[in-house]
Amino acid sequence: MDVSNIRNRKGLRIDAAYHAADGSDWLAILGHGVTGNKDRPLLVGLAEGLAALGVPCLRVSFAGNGDSEGRFEDVTVTSEAEDLVDLLDLRSSGRKIVYIGHSMGGAVGTLVAAKEQSRIQFLVSLAGMVEVADFFQREFGEEEPGRGLMWDEPDCPLSQVAMDDAAAVGSTLAAAAEVTQPWLLIHGTADDVVPVEDSRAAVEAAATRTRLVELPGEGHMFSEGVYGRIAREIVDWIEAR
Repeated sequence: MDVSNIRNRKGLRIDAAYHAADGSDWLAILGHGVTGNKDRPLLVGLAEGLAALGVPCLRVSFAGNGDSEGRFEDVTVTSEAEDLVDLLDLRSSGRKIVYIGHSMGGAVGTLVAAKEQSRIQFLVSLAGMVEVADFFQREFGEEEPGRGLMWDEPDCPLSQVAMDDAAAVGSTLAAAAEVTQPWLLIHGTADDVVPVEDSRAAVEAAATRTRLVELPGEGHMFSEGVYGRIAREIVDWIEAR
């Protein structure tokens, strides 16, 4: 797959990396969390693990993140959801799509999967954000938009656009009730960024088949030692359906 010139509806180039695997009719698209990008260790390790198990993967940095074009100040949950919809056009030769989203990427996946039942066949949320407005207020509410930074990262200025969008999205629970695809959720019990209760609430709200895997002692980014288990959980979930 040529990933050198992937562009979203605004014409912005999306930085991506492809992990090939032979003989699969699946394509996994991996989306990162807030302030993240495609090169976070979790996404790299997971893509390598999935490819070794026969599932080709596409890691992407949503517009405004990492080496993708666009301004970070314009990044919102809604803008990343639009990017994901645009990426769904990449499925080639009738490949089925499994979307795997970490943190805010999990919220993006829920919102898009609820509307794109025919183009996303499986949904995976890794420490997926559910209470979006609460998260932004909890983590960044004391910062002044336009002046403050997200988690003191110089390359991640907090914008009013991001805060307003998070407030408008509110929660993904209504979307969770509209997801019809098989849905796997994996969450660490020691996550102090997005609490495991978010995934539990999503499972309670969902009307589709779900499986929640809680990993004792794992934090928000998961440790390298469980990357292989996460990959295997995903493949087993796909094969069982």
